[in-house]
Amino acid sequence: MRLRSLCAAALVAAASTLTATGPAAAAPLLCLASEKQIFAAAGTITAPVGELLACRRVTLSEVPGNISMTAYQVRYVSTDLRGAKVPVTGTVAVPSASWTKGGSRPTVAFNPGTLGSGPQCAFSKQLAGDYQDMYEGEQVASFLKAGFAVAATDGVGYIDGAVHTYMIGQNAGHALLDLVRASRRIPFGSLRADGPVGVAGYSEGGAASLWAAQVAASYAPELKVVGAAAGGVPGDLKMTAAKLNGGLFAGFLADAVVGLGEAYPSLPFTALLNDRGRQAVADVKSKCLLGTLSAFTGQKVENFTTAKYSLEQLYALGDASGLTWGQAVDAQKLGVGIGGAASTATWKIGFPTFQYRGLLEEIIPVETQEETRRLYCAAGIPTQFKNDYAGEHLTTDALARGDVTAWLDDRFTGKPVPNNC
Repeated sequence: MRLRSLCAAALVAAASTLTATGPAAAAPLLCLASEKQIFAAAGTITAPVGELLACRRVTLSEVPGNISMTAYQVRYVSTDLRGAKVPVTGTVAVPSASWTKGGSRPTVAFNPGTLGSGPQCAFSKQLAGDYQDMYEGEQVASFLKAGFAVAATDGVGYIDGAVHTYMIGQNAGHALLDLVRASRRIPFGSLRADGPVGVAGYSEGGAASLWAAQVAASYAPELKVVGAAAGGVPGDLKMTAAKLNGGLFAGFLADAVVGLGEAYPSLPFTALLNDRGRQAVADVKSKCLLGTLSAFTGQKVENFTTAKYSLEQLYALGDASGLTWGQAVDAQKLGVGIGGAASTATWKIGFPTFQYRGLLEEIIPVETQEETRRLYCAAGIPTQFKNDYAGEHLTTDALARGDVTAWLDDRFTGKPVPNNC
């Protein structure tokens, strides 16, 4: 009995050590991490990209339907737009019901729509009921009911001491793909390396979905990605910013400015701010969706700098290397440099996309959504486009839920690819 107790204690101690997140962090033996360990500051990362650093079992109280599942809050290794390793957090959920449609269970890499940049806004925290300002629980439920595993990233920047790099394309795409890799390293997990992968998201998540599509072949060629569903996509951030500035939804622009400043620290930022600007940055870093929208309703970027810079004037400002704000914003534009799998394009995409928007879209310019679709079609990428959902921005996310799930199911089961280019 004493030997058994000692062995058990040793096992728990080993597991606790292996779920730590310091410089010597390694893949966990068991999912016994605390929430504090999941969201700990970055530290030194020696583990490979896509490695699982820590995990803990959670109940997803904000996923409706009483779906039987096994769910984990996770911390894993990804890379930023410069290739530097960064720890990212997220959720992995696997339905208890067997997958009965042939082959290994598929996984949907999911990026939620905008939740805000405060640390409490992380999607994995909200799904588990820690805080409520999100609207994507029903979409997760739809995937799980269809039998798909869900790998839902929080995105880069929700760990202690960091800031969410909102709308930074490569960061978002890498985080989605690396969570699929990490999901297959959960101790005693059931997800297999040959399982097909779909990518999905709406609004911020829609941009992330298409960025994952664009980088998949070069960044994660071993993943069997079969399709990407993306709705309400802000494909051109300059066009989107012009519409948001001074409007009801200027809070999204505030999130984007702070996210860009975090991702491109060499660009002039803090020195440009007046007192209102410094308070605005603090608001972005502490608030979630509704709080940010409320704080910035009707505000213009001109209000927050000492020189009252307009967007166009800000785009012209640069760092010592010659990089400008405008170039950093343009680097996030979707559909640039894309082509089919056999092309010589920078971003090779060998699978179809489903892109969609609402008839009453009032936040993201319709023109940029139509242009993103046009660029994908021009590149020869099979694309189904649906632009007649009878909703505005937020309700279209819900209206398209069944179509997104069905479209991904068709890709997982090898049905003919629709294309209305």
